[in-house]
Amino acid sequence: MRFMMMIKSDEKAGPPSAELVAAIGQLGAEMAKAGVLLEMGGLFPSAAGAKLRLSGGKVTVNDGPFTETKELVGGYAILAAKSKEEAIEYGRRFLNVHADILGNSYEGELEIRQMSEGRP
Repeated sequence: MRFMMMIKSDEKAGPPSAELVAAIGQLGAEMAKAGVLLEMGGLFPSAAGAKLRLSGGKVTVNDGPFTETKELVGGYAILAAKSKEEAIEYGRRFLNVHADILGNSYEGELEIRQMSEGRP
């Protein structure tokens, strides 16, 4: 089964430190070696993005930053896990890396969703 992990972030906190990026990279390497990690990446700030909205049959485009959004997806990972429980355990490890580097005052949220297997 494939799962997507999405780490929520507060853009006001700024980009991750080199130490955190290295620790996430190390965990990613372990997960890739175990055959679980299919893909992982961070996302640029919302200022570099755009939102498209369909309303009344018309598509509108708004460039970032998305100031009305309190939390944004800051990064993602796609896993090949045997179960939701296994995906949750990897999510727990990912959040613990953040706590190890940023300390107990760090508050974060990670969402895990199973992906459909239908491919074009």
